[in-house]
Amino acid sequence: MKNLLIVFILSLGCAFGVQAQSALSLATTPTPKAESLSWNATSHNFGDIQHQQPKTVSFTFTNNSDKPVVITEAKGSCGCTVASYTQDPIAPNENGTVKATYNAAKLGTFSKTVAVKTTASEEWQQLKITGIVVE
Repeated sequence: MKNLLIVFILSLGCAFGVQAQSALSLATTPTPKAESLSWNATSHNFGDIQHQQPKTVSFTFTNNSDKPVVITEAKGSCGCTVASYTQDPIAPNENGTVKATYNAAKLGTFSKTVAVKTTASEEWQQLKITGIVVE
């Protein structure tokens, strides 16, 4: 019984040691380089918009990388939000655009997103639109 207790305590100590080592390695991981795309804004509040009168906002970004960037996909979080975007490759130091159109079919407040995927990153960029649809 005493041996079993000693083995348990040693196992527990090893588990904490491994976990502490993982936390240390995460803390020393270098921070990623600056983003290769810089957006003029990533959110827009339409304020009050009239019922059944769609509204569109353009989000613009600059390609800060040293190679062309392509927007591979842009999609709204629901059917009420439609995204369109620059189809051609965006050269270094040039601008691209993602447009988000909200259909304003439902009265009340809304908060929607447009997810944008580019060749500049494996992560999706989230653009947010908000507002209130009034009669």
